[in-house]
Amino acid sequence: MNWSNVRLILAREIRDQLRDRRTMFMIFIVPLLTYPFLGMIGLGISQVVQQKATRILVVGEGHLPNEPTLFEGDRLAARLFRQPGGAKLLDVHRWEGDGQPDSASRVVERTASPSERASQAGETAEEPATAARSAVEGGTYDAALIIPPNFGRQIEACREAARRREAPPEIPKPQIIHTTAVERSQLAADRLRIVLERWSDEVARSILTAADAPTWSLSAVDVEAIDLAQETGYRGAAMWSKILPVLLVLWSLVGAFYPAVDLCAGEKERGTLETLLSCPAARSEIVLGKLVTIMLFSSLTAVLNLASVAATAPMIFSQLPGFGPPPALSPVWLGLALLPASALFSALSLALAAFARSTKEGQYYLMPLMAVTIPLAVLPAAGGLELTLGNSLLPVVGLVLLLRAALEGNYWQVVQFAVPVLVVTLGACVLAIRWAVEQFHSESVLFRESERFELRLWLHHLFEDRGPTPTPAMAVFCGIVVLMVHFFMSLHWAAPLDFRQFAVTVAVSQLVVVLTPALLMTVMLTRSPRRTLLLHRPHWSALPTAALLAVALHPLAHLLQKAVMTLYPLSETMREALAGLETLFAHVPWWQIVLVVAVTPAICEELAFRGFILSGMRRGGSPGRAIVVSAIFFGFTHGILQQALIACLIGLLLGWLALRTGSILPGMVFHLVHNSMGVLVARLPPWLETEWPSLSWLVQKGDDGVAFAWPVVMAGTAIGVLLIALLVQFCRPRLESQEAIASAI
Repeated sequence: MNWSNVRLILAREIRDQLRDRRTMFMIFIVPLLTYPFLGMIGLGISQVVQQKATRILVVGEGHLPNEPTLFEGDRLAARLFRQPGGAKLLDVHRWEGDGQPDSASRVVERTASPSERASQAGETAEEPATAARSAVEGGTYDAALIIPPNFGRQIEACREAARRREAPPEIPKPQIIHTTAVERSQLAADRLRIVLERWSDEVARSILTAADAPTWSLSAVDVEAIDLAQETGYRGAAMWSKILPVLLVLWSLVGAFYPAVDLCAGEKERGTLETLLSCPAARSEIVLGKLVTIMLFSSLTAVLNLASVAATAPMIFSQLPGFGPPPALSPVWLGLALLPASALFSALSLALAAFARSTKEGQYYLMPLMAVTIPLAVLPAAGGLELTLGNSLLPVVGLVLLLRAALEGNYWQVVQFAVPVLVVTLGACVLAIRWAVEQFHSESVLFRESERFELRLWLHHLFEDRGPTPTPAMAVFCGIVVLMVHFFMSLHWAAPLDFRQFAVTVAVSQLVVVLTPALLMTVMLTRSPRRTLLLHRPHWSALPTAALLAVALHPLAHLLQKAVMTLYPLSETMREALAGLETLFAHVPWWQIVLVVAVTPAICEELAFRGFILSGMRRGGSPGRAIVVSAIFFGFTHGILQQALIACLIGLLLGWLALRTGSILPGMVFHLVHNSMGVLVARLPPWLETEWPSLSWLVQKGDDGVAFAWPVVMAGTAIGVLLIALLVQFCRPRLESQEAIASAI
């Protein structure tokens, strides 16, 4: 690595960016104007919403008790509101009359159209409560308060019963009529509910007074809340810990993406990329120079936006309870988190921008990147996730949770999980940088020409110019189709009531959702289904070795499954659902269970993921990436997160088996034996433990399932490593497969 070349490229890219007025405007001017402007709009909207009076229809006011009073004049009693003038926010409209047809018809006429009023002539008028419902539903009033008949008399009867120490009579309940379909109606119902709760407290005090009980007995115990944040200086940190990490992540991404598009796709359009590539600097040096430039602009954008928010938000939200200035150490924690965040998103943006043919195409790639990043950043802040070891291993999620804990002053959590968060984040940065370097080493990527899309020519090229194996785009499309069909069909699958329904569900899922798209695309989009699906005869030792490998590694896979369940515990609902499935298998012969959960998935999933998808991804030139992508698609088809993680790990080994042996058959055998082992071990017969007690220390059955002893896990792992070494030694990739790949690229 020649660092002088990196510095020269860095200086060149920074000068180019500083000459761009749009970049300077986005970095320096937009943060200074955006948040004050948003604050002005937000304050204006909040004032309009808060001061807007809602219309309340009161039916049966004459049934209210005389004391305590609910109304004062034409409004609700002012003493029932916390804020002065709160009674003006509820515009009360009384029901005129005592519920006779002439008074009910007045409300009906307000909500009915002229044609409806004409058709209603001569008919019996609605009851007051029904008419009030129609008035709220029609929008004449936002909410209605229905006072039941004899309500006041029953209150008086309760007071009299309290004086006599008798059982109180049942009091009818007033009703608040509203609709959650209209926001104003919800607001009116909430305001009215608060008023009625305070009035109900006054009614309770009057009943206690009638019973000669002291009035203080209603609030004999008063709870005092002590806010430690006032003493520690973290007042309002809970709100800042949700805002600042999300803004840091989002602005690091946005600040990195547009400079990356200009430095890669923009240079393609300007014709200066060829000149840069012809200089003595290596491709990795060019990538590093551009990466550091993008990181600088990404960090600067995030810093300016965070500074603008920190300066504007306290002035705007200073009146909110519990809201204070950002914690004093916020700049330190944000600065430490900014470097890995900007490095990660800068590398991702650089790789995507290098792949783009033009600036316009590069800007289109921002949406999928945002679609993946926003949930990872927002859900930890707003979804109630806690910083645990499992969550700390998730990219972006762990960084946001760690930063939130630091801003809230939970330094013990920071110390516990800082290392795994940093390792995962830096690992993701390294992978993204390697991807960017690979993009710059690929001439076919750097010099792709822009082309216009024409459906007829595209279809002709798709079906007439077919290769022996699918392209990477076809492989990714097949995986997406499988995932989408699986998702929408899973929404309509009901919980099976017996094993027959379970078997039908699995068969439909495997044959229709997984296998059918792969076979259709193989026949329609490729010339050689045999090469595409890896239907070759492997070395004679591959099949028995794959079977033994599945048996040897089963204890390790079981241990990994336990570890995943510990990191990401199942919810109670999921536990109940899985327990229900276990009861379905209780009286079913084991061979039927193996046929459903082992044989069918071994055939269908291997043909789709280690057949079509793996073959298509191999044409990209990177066997490792092909294995990883096929394993990810394989894992995502398993609906449960914990099961998907284990499936991804097993998919890596299955992909390696397919590439190493040049055939899909060893993977099928491994898949079949692995799933069958899970069924057989879970159904260990009781007589085996009785007649062979020496085996109890090898395999133990407890409340949480089967557990293998550590010697078994270690011995199985050692045997598995030996079998893999034998496969490496005796099973070399077929020359025919390599030539097929070379001819297809």
